[in-house]
Amino acid sequence: MGKALDVLLGRKSSKLSSLLEHAITRNSYLKNRQQALFSISQSDVIQLLNLGHQEQALLRVEHVIKSKNMLDAFDMIESYCHLLKQNMSLIEKNKDCPDDLKEAIGSLIYASSRFGVFPELLHIRDFFSSKFGQEFVSQSLDSPRNFGVNEKIIQKLSRRKPSLETQMSFLREIASNNGISLQLR
Repeated sequence: MGKALDVLLGRKSSKLSSLLEHAITRNSYLKNRQQALFSISQSDVIQLLNLGHQEQALLRVEHVIKSKNMLDAFDMIESYCHLLKQNMSLIEKNKDCPDDLKEAIGSLIYASSRFGVFPELLHIRDFFSSKFGQEFVSQSLDSPRNFGVNEKIIQKLSRRKPSLETQMSFLREIASNNGISLQLR
C-alpha cells in the first residue's frame, strides 16, 4: 500500500525531480572547479611552450585533455538531467524505461560509476534501480555500448591515457592559438 500511495501522490517523481535538481547543482559546482583546473593546466602548457620546454609541455598536455574531457562530460550530464526533468511524466507512467530516455538514463547510470565526488548520480542510479530493476542498472554498467549509453560519454569518462597523436594535436592547437611555433622532434 505504501508504494502505491507514494506513486498516487507523486512522491516518487518528486524524489527524482529533487535528485535531478541536486545533481544539476552539484554538476555546476564540479564543472566550475574543473574549469579552473583546465585553465591552470592550459596556462602551464603555454608557459612551458613559451620557455621552449616542448617535451615537458607534451607530457603536461595530458592533464589539459583529461580536464577538457571532464568538462564535456559535465555538459552532457547537465543536459541529460534537464531532459529527464522535462520528461518526468513519461518516467512516472512507465514500468519499463522509455526508449526515448534510455540513452539519458543509461548514460547517467554509467557516469555514476566514474565519479567518486558526485553522490547525487549514485542516488539517481539507486532510484532507477528501484524503478526499473537492478538488471537494468547492471546492463548500463557492464555493457554500456550494447545498452545504448552515449558513446561520447564513454569516451570522455575513459580512464585510458590519451594517445600520442591526440596529445600532439592538442599541443599543436594550444601553440597555434597562442602564436607559438612548435618544433617537436
